[in-house]
Amino acid sequence: MDLGTEAAWTVRAVGGLDAVPDALLERLRDDGVPATVPGCVHTDLLAQGLIPDPYLDLNEAAVQWIGHVDWEYRGVVDLDEPAPDVHSDLVCDGLDTVATVHVNGALVARTQNMHRGYRFDVAEHLHAGSNTVAVRFDSAVTYTERACEEHGYLPQGYEHPYSFIRKMACNFGWDWGPTLVTAGIWRGIRLHRWRRARLEELQVRTDVDGATGLVHVRAGVVGRAGFLDGLTVWVEVAGRRHRVEPAAGAIDCTIPVDDARLWWPAGYGAQHLEDVTVTLADEDGVVERHHRRVGFRTVELDTGPDAFGRAFTVKVNGRPIFVKGANWIPDDCFVSGITREQYAERIAQARAANLNLLRVWGGGLYEDDAFYELCDEQGLLVWQDFLFACAGYPETEPFRTEIAAEARQAVRRLGSHPSVALWNGSNENLLGWYDWGWPEQVDDRGWGEWYYTRLLPAIVTELAPTTPYIPSSPFSSTPDVHPNHPGDGPVHLWDVWNALDHTRYRDDIPRFVAEYGFQAPPTWPTLTDAVHDEPLTPRSPGMLAHQKQIGGPDKLDRNLRGHVPEPTTMAAWHLATSLNQAHALRLAIEHFRSWWPRCAGSIVWQLNDCWPVTSWSLIDGAGRVKPAWHAVRAAYADRLLTIQPREAGLSLVLVNDTDLPWRQDVRVRLVTLDGDVRRESVVPVQADARATRTVTLEPDLVAPNRRRQEVLVADAGDLRSVWRFVPDDAVLLPAPRYRPTVTAAADAIEVTVTAETFLSDLVLLAEQADPRAVVDTGLVSLLPGESHTFRVSGFAGAAPDRFAAVLHTSNELFHAAS
Repeated sequence: MDLGTEAAWTVRAVGGLDAVPDALLERLRDDGVPATVPGCVHTDLLAQGLIPDPYLDLNEAAVQWIGHVDWEYRGVVDLDEPAPDVHSDLVCDGLDTVATVHVNGALVARTQNMHRGYRFDVAEHLHAGSNTVAVRFDSAVTYTERACEEHGYLPQGYEHPYSFIRKMACNFGWDWGPTLVTAGIWRGIRLHRWRRARLEELQVRTDVDGATGLVHVRAGVVGRAGFLDGLTVWVEVAGRRHRVEPAAGAIDCTIPVDDARLWWPAGYGAQHLEDVTVTLADEDGVVERHHRRVGFRTVELDTGPDAFGRAFTVKVNGRPIFVKGANWIPDDCFVSGITREQYAERIAQARAANLNLLRVWGGGLYEDDAFYELCDEQGLLVWQDFLFACAGYPETEPFRTEIAAEARQAVRRLGSHPSVALWNGSNENLLGWYDWGWPEQVDDRGWGEWYYTRLLPAIVTELAPTTPYIPSSPFSSTPDVHPNHPGDGPVHLWDVWNALDHTRYRDDIPRFVAEYGFQAPPTWPTLTDAVHDEPLTPRSPGMLAHQKQIGGPDKLDRNLRGHVPEPTTMAAWHLATSLNQAHALRLAIEHFRSWWPRCAGSIVWQLNDCWPVTSWSLIDGAGRVKPAWHAVRAAYADRLLTIQPREAGLSLVLVNDTDLPWRQDVRVRLVTLDGDVRRESVVPVQADARATRTVTLEPDLVAPNRRRQEVLVADAGDLRSVWRFVPDDAVLLPAPRYRPTVTAAADAIEVTVTAETFLSDLVLLAEQADPRAVVDTGLVSLLPGESHTFRVSGFAGAAPDRFAAVLHTSNELFHAAS
């Protein structure tokens, strides 16, 4: 029975009442207010109109009191009298976080971990008729502060000592997220009534032996005395049924599948999935049934030494994969409200941007099953962090026991998914030890290393032995090598955003980049729906409340220098910073990919946002793509043409991430911004399958007469790369002139733009004409006389000509007056 839907729930304040606003105290303290389960206090109070929307304007500050209050959720449900041989378990899939559970006034359990589920035998506490389930949540803020005081301080990145509680770390604020400390029954809660026997700790995982797929099934079988007599387990795989006899209260079997079809990541093959059904049965029929979808694949991590240091290359089914990834954070601050449809939209956007991997970052969650199922279906590999990020973590009890139980449950639940390709012990915690002064702050106390180097790898080895594990990101293979060394393991590149120009991404050739990124504001409708400052400026109060990085506004402005003139209006600033994010990521990805296989992966920070904020995301908090999404999509395409600086001179690099050779005549022109061709050459190039090919260009071809007025343009079919000989802001971009033609159809609007001058970074910001509209392409460079057609879909009600009015280019930033 789903108690979320079958019980009538309320929530009320039961402790820390001094923090409750006087106007709300009586209502929240006494009978409380209606509640939704799954849910959290913030969304329940918001639904009742008792708090302002925390995502808007300065409202985040106005709801901080919620995290300092103790709350009780109370559900009332009518039950029939069970038969004498029926067990009754209360199953809680997610309690956030420090919870005390009562059933009809009897204490059932105390829990303190958001990241795991629980099962409690409650048969003796239930009766026919009305029953009450009450879950009290103590203030997570108070709990962490008390635990930190009792244990002693450990290094933390933010105000609250979030590492002293097993709760989503970014709930306490991050440099892209608000401080909204939640409480509530955040995942399902149900009453499970069962007879005779049930399975527990069921795990289904796969392996491959030659052409044979192997399905491993393990579970405990629990029940009354003598329950195994006459009990049978059936395992159905790929349409074939196998009988398994439980022994000693457990099942542990391996089912072979001949000529198994392999599961491949996107771009490398099909995502074949097989159904696995585990059925517990007796002479009366089905006792219990579970279903999984699995895929047969192997994953290896090549970290062997080579001429450049040590590799860090993911191999799937024996084939090296260039990882085209992005980091994933929780898609909403109030995670109980994330739906399967929301996951599907975001994952579809990731695939449309040519990604083949999402890294689930360690300050967030083990996501809902739907996330991993959709990644299985779409061919997105998952790099899964264990939930440790940017802090020292206590190694004392009860943390050790809690973390072990949490990790075992996570690996069992997620290990059946073919998409889950790598487990990572922590985010930046080894880096913190090396670079952030942790040894002096920690002294001789444990700070989490035991988890990353001993506990977690042991659990992965036991429960997911065919999936690679690393202790942290960044990470190097030996302790004597700095964890962020570009020649060994995954690196995080934050010096560029924080202190350097984005052209400095080319300074190193890392083996793998697990984090790097550039900020930009959300799209215009997302921004103006959330921030209503008058006037709205880059540093108006609401804008600053939606910029969480210390010094972020200054970094945004500094990173424009050398690329565009200082913007003088809010609209110009918004366009400039949005395009600059796109430029930076495109440059970085093209550089990394041009060095394949030496560099074997790029994971952009970050794919998504949890609220409307200025951040490093490609998709803003309302689910709208930024211009940077288009840049990443082009840079991650299966075939990439790019002009790159090399020791021998400017060079063409063809990156071929397909299974077919790429033979291409590349047209290379030295062109004035007026469209006159100074020099031209056709360069025949062949890139082998899954390989790069670099060709040094003739010196005469890359020697401009007027460096500020000429560009190098390389074309290969519909692919184009443009090289500027001077810094961006030194290019004498002409005032933009073009002719738009709008054609309306039933399901789309086409806007064809014909350039009359050189156009740089032509974009159609469709969401500014209709907040629901989506455009298919962006960031187009056109020479005079060339045309490009944008296709707009998803709109409703906007006049077709309105879309011609939201065309923009980099050119206009240099000609603001016109």
